[in-house]
Amino acid sequence: MNTLLLDLLPLMLAAALVPLYPILLLLVLLGEGGLRTASAFVAGLLAVRLAQGVLFGWVFGAAAEAYPDDGPQLIAATLLLVVGLLLLLAAFKKWRKQPDPDEPTPQWMAALGRLSSLKALGAGAAIMAVDVKQLVLTLTAIDLIQGAALGAATAAAVYLFYTLVVQMFVLLPLLAYAVAPQRADKPLRAAQGWLERNNRPILIGVSLVFGLWFLAKGVTGLIG
Repeated sequence: MNTLLLDLLPLMLAAALVPLYPILLLLVLLGEGGLRTASAFVAGLLAVRLAQGVLFGWVFGAAAEAYPDDGPQLIAATLLLVVGLLLLLAAFKKWRKQPDPDEPTPQWMAALGRLSSLKALGAGAAIMAVDVKQLVLTLTAIDLIQGAALGAATAAAVYLFYTLVVQMFVLLPLLAYAVAPQRADKPLRAAQGWLERNNRPILIGVSLVFGLWFLAKGVTGLIG
């Protein structure tokens, strides 16, 4: 179990340290809908992650039964290679694109603060469903959990732990606002501004570091 958690740790950090989701959450939370709409948005994110766990847990379990010798290891190494390349590509694209201080907020992001709860639920689900990098990180985590040969209940608990950790930077602001909305408002607005100003360097740094890490792990797994 300890080895599995250590293997999952880089995946959890790479998935969690993405400024986009806290920025989107704060746009919803500090917008017209407030806590109720933001809760629906986060529920949409979580619902997709949990659905991915159920679906691909079954798929990878079937693959492990069909190819018990090297199937899980080969899948994990390939996924690590893919996520490494995706993260390096994201870092390069962000580095090439110079920031424009006069560029307006995209319309779809600005609209998040005006959504109803139902639309926020759908928006959260849709955004997570089309996020390829998050999907590949999730698939890699599921494959590692399957490869650890845990019982069904333990595997589900580990995946739930993974899901909560990678969503911690949207769950914590939501919890803070739910407990003390007036006290949390000013710090959350300050955090929103800081994330928007530093989104580019954070994304480049996280993508570069973890991209190189996953690329090396993937190559090592394939040739080893």
